[in-house]
Amino acid sequence: MAVMFERRNPVTGEVATTAPAATVADANAAVDAAAAAFPAWSVLGPNARRAALTKAADALAAKGDAFVEAMMGEIGATEGWARFNLMLAVGMVREAAALTTQIGGEVIPSDKPGCIAMALREPVGVLLGIAPWNAPIILGVRAIAVPLACGNTVVLKASEQCPRTHALIVEAFAEALPEGVVQIVTNAPADAGEIVGALIDHPAVRRVNFTGSTAVGRIIAKRAAEHLKPVLLELGGKAPLIVLDDADIDEAVKAAAFGAFMNQGQICMSTERIIVVDAIADAFVGKFAAKVASLSVGDPREGKAPLGAVVDRKTVDHVRALIDDALAAGAVQVSGGEADGVLMPAHAVDKVTPAMKLFRDESFGPVVGVVRARDEAHAIELANDTEYGLSAAVFTRDTARGLRVARAIRSGICHVNGPTVHDEAQMPFGGVKASGYGRFGGRAGIDAFTELRWVTIETQPGHFPI
Repeated sequence: MAVMFERRNPVTGEVATTAPAATVADANAAVDAAAAAFPAWSVLGPNARRAALTKAADALAAKGDAFVEAMMGEIGATEGWARFNLMLAVGMVREAAALTTQIGGEVIPSDKPGCIAMALREPVGVLLGIAPWNAPIILGVRAIAVPLACGNTVVLKASEQCPRTHALIVEAFAEALPEGVVQIVTNAPADAGEIVGALIDHPAVRRVNFTGSTAVGRIIAKRAAEHLKPVLLELGGKAPLIVLDDADIDEAVKAAAFGAFMNQGQICMSTERIIVVDAIADAFVGKFAAKVASLSVGDPREGKAPLGAVVDRKTVDHVRALIDDALAAGAVQVSGGEADGVLMPAHAVDKVTPAMKLFRDESFGPVVGVVRARDEAHAIELANDTEYGLSAAVFTRDTARGLRVARAIRSGICHVNGPTVHDEAQMPFGGVKASGYGRFGGRAGIDAFTELRWVTIETQPGHFPI
């Protein structure tokens, strides 16, 4: 009988789910099964793969209530966040299905007479996808869908904090795809390092994609580098939202509140720093503080509040430490309050400076710092004063100015007059610097999950110097 581990509900402390605690032998068996399924899946025609993925999207959508129950129990999610996760994830699978006939190549002019030279994109083999807990359906599906569309088979290493949610994803794909094409590995938290290491080391795993913290991303990149295996990393963030002196303040307030506090700030794109030009800072902070104060927090099972639980007490303590450090150094809290267990109110802290931890460290919780800039140039300087570079935003009524500022910010993603939290299946999603490298989504995903090969055909007799 398999050894099991428990995931407890962060709100109630009760056991939310139990899942198999995989051994290294179990992990290797999952890769072996995916490798065995690869030859047949990789040569399946594009329309057959499209049909299978479309069926998988329908199977995912049919599990809506089960996903809500699992996410509420395992991570304290609100029903709204779970339903949004599922909606976007289903769209991602449908987008992947549409990509199966877009995995093209090209004929390249050759200097050699009679030589037809081609660049072909081909599947690489077994892909290891490692997904986190915070947007579990979206990020679990993202680790699977486009790799499958490209003809690869996949092993999903589920998060220890939401094993049931991730298992539901694989169950949906299993209903639609041939046996073995998608595998799942769940493990006890204490075994994570050993299991992930074994999966990366397995010779049949040809590429790895990981979404999670920068610290763990570095470990995974180093382990994969020992085998010269490519890695796609989508890691931490400290997203800036710049509000320039000509911005529509009301629009900026709405976007900043959404970006900072959607899913209690537990999104890699979450607005972590609001950088406001001095000329309008007081006006912005007044309206923003009022907006944040209106965002109530409550038990996600009751569904009466826009903010639900954070994932654990460690998050509460981390956020509280960042706030206390900032206040001790002269910052001013303009909204917030005491946490009730893992139910933590939205916090806004004004007059944050680069010397404070709240400016530097990813909070991944319900707090945002307001940083005051002298002018546009200073705002850009502050935005770039970070090790991270995932998402960013700039608010201005002058769209040409907005584009100029956006291009000066060093990030993989930037939105003019929109929130930092924005994801669509067909967009190239990823970061720079300590936020990782490589891109999920659309044609960029095809590049990440295929091998580009040069193949030639000679049509004339050869002429050689020897």
